[in-house]
Amino acid sequence: MKKNQIVLITGSRKGIGRHLSEYFLALGKQVIGCSRSESDLDNEYYTHFCLDVTDEVAVKEMFSQIRKDYGRIDVLINNAGIASMNHFLLTPLNTVEKIFMTNFNGTFLCSREASKLMRKNKNGRIINFSSVAVALNLEGEAIYAASKCAVEQLSKVMSKELGGLGITVNCVAPTPIDTDLIKAVPKNKIEELISNQSIKRMGLFEDVINVIEFFMDEKSSFISGQTLYLGGIIK
Repeated sequence: MKKNQIVLITGSRKGIGRHLSEYFLALGKQVIGCSRSESDLDNEYYTHFCLDVTDEVAVKEMFSQIRKDYGRIDVLINNAGIASMNHFLLTPLNTVEKIFMTNFNGTFLCSREASKLMRKNKNGRIINFSSVAVALNLEGEAIYAASKCAVEQLSKVMSKELGGLGITVNCVAPTPIDTDLIKAVPKNKIEELISNQSIKRMGLFEDVINVIEFFMDEKSSFISGQTLYLGGIIK
């Protein structure tokens, strides 16, 4: 990978987004992050925007500033996401709306604006987050899985529409990783999920980073529209 890449990571304040930010900063990349709260990540090569990825005006303003400051963006990692575990019959509509707004609408907005910058250089990588919840049809996660399934379908169509512009679009679908996203999930549910994996363990940040680096690599310019499930999950 090029050392001077400009990488934008949504949901970068904590969890996977924070680990990705620190990892790519250590490699000498210019990292731009965003989240709904301020970040305490202090690095001269890190820029943070405080915004909600579902706010179209704020997202447009962020990309306008990126255009002014850097003139381009090389990689977009749509990591921002939320989850809520509940039986389908007990799920309120406002929960559905919140999950889809962040997981799908946020991915759509950031991808659309990033693509406008990427197409000028005829080069770019968009990496979206799905989940093994899609492949496993997990009970209690109907809405979360549906939102991630929508992200996968969006990514497939984007890959076809953006392929001629030198932009690839792929998804990484992690198994459970020890982050705030799964803190409210009962232990027995996590164990049940892991039992469905070929490799029966929790996911690690390193597992996710490995896939993202693969999609980012210059040699991966012929790979687009794909979703890679971790843990040996087969859809």
